[in-house]
Amino acid sequence: MNSPIRTLVREYGWIHLSLGLLGNIGFFVGSIFFLPSLEQYKTLGVWLFIVGSFFMLIGALGRLLVDVTDKT
Repeated sequence: MNSPIRTLVREYGWIHLSLGLLGNIGFFVGSIFFLPSLEQYKTLGVWLFIVGSFFMLIGALGRLLVDVTDKT
């Protein structure tokens, strides 16, 4: 792995954690939009699930890169 990429992964690991946290918040708010009293926001809830899962995926992949680069 190139030195600038390794530095980016190691020095900015907090970004991966933040993306995962945003993904979890998206899931939480999206699930609230599925309550019967908020039926009109169900489509927004679906999009929050999609965006939240994407952020969680990026956060997990970033965390994986951090762990891999720390062992090499």
